[in-house]
Amino acid sequence: MSANTGKPAKARLRLPAALLALVLGVVLAACGGSGEEPSGGDTSPAAQSGAFPVTIEHKYGTTEITEQPKKVVTLGLSDQDAVLALGVKPVGVVDWFKERPYGKWPWTKQRWGGTQPAIVGERDEYNMEKVAELQPDVIIAQYSGMTKEQYDKLSQIAPVVAQPKGYPDYAAPWKDMARPIGKALGREDTMNDLIEQTDQKFAKVREQHPEFAEETLTVADSFEPGIYSAFTSSDPKAIFFREMGFKLDPKIDELAQEGANVAELSSEQLDVLDTDRLVWVTSSEEANDRIKAEPLYQRLKVHQQGRDLFVPYENPDIGAAFSFNTVLSIPYAIDQMVPRLTGQSGK
Repeated sequence: MSANTGKPAKARLRLPAALLALVLGVVLAACGGSGEEPSGGDTSPAAQSGAFPVTIEHKYGTTEITEQPKKVVTLGLSDQDAVLALGVKPVGVVDWFKERPYGKWPWTKQRWGGTQPAIVGERDEYNMEKVAELQPDVIIAQYSGMTKEQYDKLSQIAPVVAQPKGYPDYAAPWKDMARPIGKALGREDTMNDLIEQTDQKFAKVREQHPEFAEETLTVADSFEPGIYSAFTSSDPKAIFFREMGFKLDPKIDELAQEGANVAELSSEQLDVLDTDRLVWVTSSEEANDRIKAEPLYQRLKVHQQGRDLFVPYENPDIGAAFSFNTVLSIPYAIDQMVPRLTGQSGK
């Protein structure tokens, strides 16, 4: 897993405009006749009555969808979860964790089944040619950093449901990303039911563990010696724990650069992490041992008193679940985290 695992990144490379025009012209004229087509597509459950046409407002304006989409491409890092939750298998997705984004995570494995969607990019770097070859009926980019330039180019291929309006990229709450997906696929009522069920699961945790509300919690990671990251209140990982009832430390937001989802800390700043609860989400036991061996970390009361908790991104996929923080991954993350937070997991 790379040093950037779990942290959204802005796109660095984009297809030149002249090349894109050529790609779109060739691909669209050929109607996708370039060989293999991934499984998926026209297996969508029926839309609710009167769902279309629908107009969806987003960061770059509004998008009208006139009929139920059959082939869906998701460009947000975790958007495929909400689409799968509605019984639709995207034909194209982007990669995030340097892993195949289908059939891996325990909360989506059965939903993907044997389907293997096309990989159409990594994070915010989209392969426009691959997207066009799939001939999608709609392109969804909620948890993304899609630019206006990318939006305009993608809109030549299919209607694009861009990031929610009113939030910085990667900072919209999971509900505000799930709802537009429900509307776009004609299953708004079903999505609202899923959101309500997820809310009820969070509420049950808060009811059963009122002590969480008395504690301040910080989520952090570290992929390089001497460099530590604490997640701000707009990051899905922090949002997950807040909805479980914990308070978040306001110092983290104050230290982060504007628009960033993390506050980067040096070893000398580790005292910022000395709070009631500290959850490390890491990629290996070696990373855990390195953090624990840091002399300045060893001075923190949160460590000395055993109030820090080390959680893996993968194997088991707990950190990945609350990094995604979707209607599908949240129930899994809650079931995994509550025993660990209450000392009942045996780990």
